[in-house]
Amino acid sequence: MHAADMNPKHFALAVADRVATVTLNRPERKNPLTFDSYAELRDTFRAFNDAEDVKAVVITGAGGNFCSGGDVHEIIGPLVRMDEQGLRDFTRMTGELILAMRGCPQPIIAAIDGVCAGAGACMAMASDMRFGTPQSKVAFLFVRVGLGGCDMGACAMLPRIIGQGRAAELLYTGRAMDGAEAERWGFYNRLVAPEAVLMEAQKAARELAHGPTLAHAMTKTMMTEEWNMGVADFIAAEADAQADLMRTQDFARAYHAFAAKQTPKFEGN
Repeated sequence: MHAADMNPKHFALAVADRVATVTLNRPERKNPLTFDSYAELRDTFRAFNDAEDVKAVVITGAGGNFCSGGDVHEIIGPLVRMDEQGLRDFTRMTGELILAMRGCPQPIIAAIDGVCAGAGACMAMASDMRFGTPQSKVAFLFVRVGLGGCDMGACAMLPRIIGQGRAAELLYTGRAMDGAEAERWGFYNRLVAPEAVLMEAQKAARELAHGPTLAHAMTKTMMTEEWNMGVADFIAAEADAQADLMRTQDFARAYHAFAAKQTPKFEGN
């Protein structure tokens, strides 16, 4: 399967040089999510598992904003009137998007400018790396609408990125982090000027996409699977994973290139 042949209806998808760029593109509303876009994003990240032409992913937003979260009129309003089963179906679907992002083998880089709030902040959180701009604003604002910070994995994942105390502050208050604070706290990997943030994210993604992609996929898998392991278990799991990678052609290519004083050309096998 080729991701280049996919034609999502609720966001833009472009594939170039092994990198898929997912662009949330409702700029007039700061790129909010709807029931349909949630589901289509989930299905797209699941499909990346079989996408032969995609080795890294960038997710971004159009019009100077990343994502303002769930659409007030198309999601928040209907949720107030929804029955219990409908609510559980919805919250589980949003969690499935995070699972799909963490489950696809490609590293994901979020390129963030402007508003990055609610579900948008959770999508950024679920990415492997985040490039932001100084004027961007990241807010896990669920408390502002009377909901807990326990949304789309935030209570588990955000403390692992920025620490328990800092995560608690953001989840209890719903306040926004500006770019400098987000970088200082470790949420952003780097700060980039607004006009360059997407370009820098795509550049970094291309570097990953032309590296040992099978090894990158294993790294991503193990970083997730080792969360609940004890020391003996994760040491054993990593030993098995690394031994499997030592049987790959990429590992042999790297050795032969080193011996010949050349740069290895990885092929992901």
